[in-house]
Amino acid sequence: MISGTTTLIAHIGYPTFAFKAPLIYNPWFEKNDIDAVVVPMGVKAEDYRETLPRLFGLTNIRGALVTMPHKVVTCELVDELSPVATVAGAANAILRREDGTLLGDQFDGAGFVRGVERKGFPLAGKRVLVVGNGGVGSPIAASLAGAGVGEIGLFDPNSSASEALAGRLADQYPDITVTVGSKDPDGYDLVVNATPLGMNDGDPLPCDVDRIAPTTFVGEVVMKQTITPFLAAAQAKGCPIQVGSDMLFEMIPAYVEFFGFGTATPEELRAVSQIKA
Repeated sequence: MISGTTTLIAHIGYPTFAFKAPLIYNPWFEKNDIDAVVVPMGVKAEDYRETLPRLFGLTNIRGALVTMPHKVVTCELVDELSPVATVAGAANAILRREDGTLLGDQFDGAGFVRGVERKGFPLAGKRVLVVGNGGVGSPIAASLAGAGVGEIGLFDPNSSASEALAGRLADQYPDITVTVGSKDPDGYDLVVNATPLGMNDGDPLPCDVDRIAPTTFVGEVVMKQTITPFLAAAQAKGCPIQVGSDMLFEMIPAYVEFFGFGTATPEELRAVSQIKA
């Protein structure tokens, strides 16, 4: 039973957003006898700046999960940002600390990185290519930098997005080599599709798979289908792969730790989840 002492985690998105997080977190909380609940809250963009401070005036709120279109504005509304959120230029998690200050962090990329490393692919010193440098690609690049990769190649049809991301990476991670402007995957250890390509039939591939080596790890962010044409082409070459939904279930353990609820594995979350991905 939810009471006034139940720990609240707000899941904040636009009113039309499909709120899936409660279907994963809340069954896990219940199974582990944790008196907490994720509550979906639809907030219009024009109301967000006023709503967020009031929300954190609640006595039993610990934090918030933040979705589009609020991630960028969140950076202006918290007291401190993690390095990853700073590079990403967006925050999707807020923690109210014991002194009442708000810490913003970014876990979209953490899910991707955790998944890759749990599959036995160490990232330290690797050369990685991130195709798509917007709202998904930026946090992935930031988390890859935080994992200690040696070089990051960035490509986006909007070259200014790549240039801006490269600048933020250089500020936070000056020892990492960053190149911009090419999506040629030749020579990279990891290639990431962080674009929407693959969501619709007939989409072109994000890069030339013929130029990818069989030893290259290939990752995807598209979740609409498990094996996208990009992943199918990579598999045909013998490449190890990561499907888009893995990023989601690997991301949530990072959130659980961030909010102070202990640890969880993706397998535990999948076992009780009310969505199957």
